Amino acid sequence: MKKISTVLVTLLLLTSCVDSLDDYNIDKKRASTIPARTLVTNAMKGLTDILTTPNVNSNNYRMFVQYWATTTYLDEPRYNMTSRLYSQNLWNAIYRDVLADLKEAKRLINADASLTEELRNNQLGIIEILEVYAWRVLVCTFGDVPYSEALNPNNLLPVYDDAQTIFEDLTARLDAALGKLTTTATSFGTADVVYGGNVARWVKFGNTLKLKMGMLLADKNNSKAKIMVEQAASSLSKLLESNAENGKFPYIASSPNNNPISANISAPFTTREDFVIASTIVNQMNSLNDPRRSQYFTQVAGAYVGGNYGFSNAYANYSHVSAKIGAPTFEGMLMEYAEVGFLLAEAIERGFSVPGTAAEHYNSAVTASITYWGGTASDAIAYLAQPLVAYASAPGTYKQKIALQKWIALFNRGWESWVEWRRLDAPTLNPPSGAGITTPLKIPVRMIYPVSEQTLNGAQWEIASGRIGSDSPDAKLFWDIN
Repeated sequence: MKKISTVLVTLLLLTSCVDSLDDYNIDKKRASTIPARTLVTNAMKGLTDILTTPNVNSNNYRMFVQYWATTTYLDEPRYNMTSRLYSQNLWNAIYRDVLADLKEAKRLINADASLTEELRNNQLGIIEILEVYAWRVLVCTFGDVPYSEALNPNNLLPVYDDAQTIFEDLTARLDAALGKLTTTATSFGTADVVYGGNVARWVKFGNTLKLKMGMLLADKNNSKAKIMVEQAASSLSKLLESNAENGKFPYIASSPNNNPISANISAPFTTREDFVIASTIVNQMNSLNDPRRSQYFTQVAGAYVGGNYGFSNAYANYSHVSAKIGAPTFEGMLMEYAEVGFLLAEAIERGFSVPGTAAEHYNSAVTASITYWGGTASDAIAYLAQPLVAYASAPGTYKQKIALQKWIALFNRGWESWVEWRRLDAPTLNPPSGAGITTPLKIPVRMIYPVSEQTLNGAQWEIASGRIGSDSPDAKLFWDIN
């Protein structure tokens, strides 16, 4: 009896130290709340990861634009979108890992009474720029997507909004975000792993994003494009001005924060040998004696040799991704200075009023790409002096000249290159054909919706699919009219 009494007294003493029995269920090793800063960092990583990874379950755009070929598996370079879940995984990554985190970060910032008005506006403005970037990825990949009713846990069946309407709203949101930013005030500090809290850099990033979005509309709505481009580039100092201002994510050596390319091609993260470089890009760069080849590719017996795109390739016989690109610490890129030059050159050719000449901006873009990858200014001068590269003498229309060099420059950014290839309709890329291919293939101009949407949100999926004819990779998006 004495033992029982002792136990009861002990339990009484223990329970008197807590407010309720629920307190026993608190995990002291896990955070019960997440700061807004942490959510923003995580969103930056999630956005960069999904656009950078070459994992065939998440991102096959390097094969769409014929940068990479495969050794064994042929579904990806032959555009089979249903054999894996890469459509669903990109969809989930953007909605769940990027947009949902940014939405919650905004809620926390708005609820934080300790923030000054300038600090709050800077943080909200940067988040808004990241949101516009992320929504742009969804719209330029799928077309119509859930937008106005998205990210609401109480609505499991959101409508799909019209892609063009979404895009127009995004342009207004981007302008509003830029209007919030004060360059003399702070933002996220070290939690901003892209720019280290430098608000002036985010202003340039946002204006460069506006330039890109304006040019995306150039064929569809030239007058709107002209307004956006001329506003963004009214002064070149409003845009990225050097490689030092590139919007990049700094990966580290250890998993899970290593460069996702390394996770798929490099020891000790993997021993798989699934990829070689496609002959399409290698042959083109060989023909131009391109100085970036050593930074992009490995050699085979002293030469750069591309594999047969869309067919099996012996790993040892062909060039692979360079050690530089496959390094765990190699940075992921969201925006780079070379893009500015190519876009401005095109804008001038289209008759938009921006400073400089098309040739000057073309030369600037090519030079920026070569020097970013480790070449010298002399390398760039020699490369640009070649008749096949020089703006005045390179073959083709202005679109073809710019598109070819942009395609080469975007080698490590497959999704961005796929957007530009569709927008500029160049360079000429032919789908695989030959032995074993019984049905003619087409390079996708759109990603199909995740199969899960057909079962989980079937009615809205059917309406959205019907607006573009069918949920097909051949259905062009609203801005892709040529």
